[in-house]
Amino acid sequence: MLTAPMPVAAVPSLTAPEGLVLNNLTPYYGTRQVVQPVTMTIEPHKITAIIGPSGCGKSTILRCLNRMHETIPGARVEGDVLLDGESLYAPDMDPTLVRRRVGMVFQQPNPLRVMSIYDNVAIGLRLVGVKDRGYLDQIVEQSLRQAVLWDEVKDKLQHAGLALSGGQQQRLCIARALAVSPEALLLDEPASALDPISTFKIEELLVELQNTYTIIIVTHNMQQAARIAEKTALFLVERTPEGIVGQLVEYDETHELFTNPRNPRAEAYITGRFG
Repeated sequence: MLTAPMPVAAVPSLTAPEGLVLNNLTPYYGTRQVVQPVTMTIEPHKITAIIGPSGCGKSTILRCLNRMHETIPGARVEGDVLLDGESLYAPDMDPTLVRRRVGMVFQQPNPLRVMSIYDNVAIGLRLVGVKDRGYLDQIVEQSLRQAVLWDEVKDKLQHAGLALSGGQQQRLCIARALAVSPEALLLDEPASALDPISTFKIEELLVELQNTYTIIIVTHNMQQAARIAEKTALFLVERTPEGIVGQLVEYDETHELFTNPRNPRAEAYITGRFG
């Protein structure tokens, strides 16, 4: 078992997480509101799925949870997000720290092109000043084991990350996110570009990781949400005088949402009567 002490530069996970709380979270692109205010609580150590049609704001809301949204020129957010009771949008909150506490994995696997498998995992720790090679070795192995990739790559850690298959690359990106000890993990359609076998491995991995991390996944695949998520949030498109905006229509236990939706629009979407 890996028991090396955590260096000061790394961020430890809290022992009693409260999850993520969205309070009237409202994203904008310039003056255009793209999603109506969202208020919801994402419970710790569970998988929460965000589903809905294209253009309903799923990925935009996800990016707001670790302040990636504001990296887009002209983008801004009103409202707040609390992580374990602490505001991620407080004036003195460093966005870089937020992105270490709330890791993100994107739709297309994006291993760093010029880096080895080892360096892809270690890059986050190196950026915050960790230089101890022994500690880096331990965290790289630990993260790759958590991502169920260690046995496949342990003898080729110096090979390029891009030499891996698509599914392996996505698990490498998950290992990279885990290496800095986040409290939550965001995934934006992480299996949409993968074959069914790789998709199954990613889903199995996420179910295992929820024991340690709070996981939020955006997926266009309702079957995937039904397989792995304990709670699901459904966003749909709302037409207003100002234009089209996304709207949180229903948020419930996944089984309840899929079998007994309360909102008529949710029922129509779930049953396939409109897309």
